[in-house]
Amino acid sequence: MAPRISAEVAYILPMASFLALTQIGITWPATYPGVYIAKTILAAALLILLRRHYTRIRWDYAWVGVVVGIVGIVQWVAVEKLLLHFFPHYPRLGGEVFDPIRQIARPTLRWSFIAMRLAGAVIVVPFMEELFWRDFLWRTIQAPNDFKLAEVGEWDFSAFAIVTLLFASVHIQWVTAIIWGALIAWLLVKTRSLGACIIAHGVTNLLLGIYVLYSGDWYFW
Repeated sequence: MAPRISAEVAYILPMASFLALTQIGITWPATYPGVYIAKTILAAALLILLRRHYTRIRWDYAWVGVVVGIVGIVQWVAVEKLLLHFFPHYPRLGGEVFDPIRQIARPTLRWSFIAMRLAGAVIVVPFMEELFWRDFLWRTIQAPNDFKLAEVGEWDFSAFAIVTLLFASVHIQWVTAIIWGALIAWLLVKTRSLGACIIAHGVTNLLLGIYVLYSGDWYFW
């Protein structure tokens, strides 16, 4: 049975736990693989445990989510490479790039970590972030006293701007994250479908993971 907590806490807790452990991994890079696995499992467990508190997800416009996810990965890689080409020292957020091929010696541990990294990025993170950013926070900005009074995907410029910028602030490639966040915000408003946003997020992360594994460009992961 889920604990007796407020809906607000249920939305915040998975994201807060994930970000707190992320900061530990950044502060002490040697802990990064273990911390990533821990935060992925913890976030997934909290999402399942607290699921009754969340908005019921509609999965219509799934195909639009797929298209937006593909557009998202193209712009993410292309824009970031352009930035690195013209502004090689532009400030980026986060810690050092972690390369599991180089930094994890044992193949079994290395590929176990990569599998967990991919599963976290494709399944756990899209649910966690879309529920927090595009559901809870977006609606809280519109209706601070009770976020449930605001409809999912209801247009509001303040929500659009604040959510997009805060979303970007927790990503290393913050410029491309702003563009991607704006794209997903458009998808949310146009479809009113959290499911479409989750699918778009998952598709982008899946294709980004495939790109990284194919190219060896771990900067993007």
